Amino acid sequence: MNKTNPPTSFGVFKPVDHIVIAVATATKSTELTNALLACGFSGADLVHYTAGEMTAQARAHVQAASPLASLGQDLNLVKAQLALAERGCSFLVVHAPEAGQIERITDLATRLGVLSAQRYGSLIVEELITQPRDEQQTFESPDTGLNSSVANATRA
Repeated sequence: MNKTNPPTSFGVFKPVDHIVIAVATATKSTELTNALLACGFSGADLVHYTAGEMTAQARAHVQAASPLASLGQDLNLVKAQLALAERGCSFLVVHAPEAGQIERITDLATRLGVLSAQRYGSLIVEELITQPRDEQQTFESPDTGLNSSVANATRA
């Protein structure tokens, strides 16, 4: 994936065959990167976004979004990424087209306590991190603007 020309669909970020992971701190990002490299991913599989980079990208994509982007959750996910980035979260995007890779990333992300991890497929985006039971599920609709359970995440 090329960070300077990210993949989009209907004007919004959609990195098919990638997992987008939000982390609260630079230390967590480094820890996750090192763990991914240790379990077989290469540096070419990983793309880092600072909070500022993701904020700029997400704002641009919200502005450029086609009305079709609001039919699914793609626009809502970009808005949730923007909310997290504005709070200082950084992001790691990992190329993971194979089931075994997805399982390894999900395990590492869960153990390291990341805020969110979504796997982008051609037609669906799958949430890989199970929210704790004490967090209430939020009704989602294009009218609400974003998935507030992800955007309001405060776990480290």
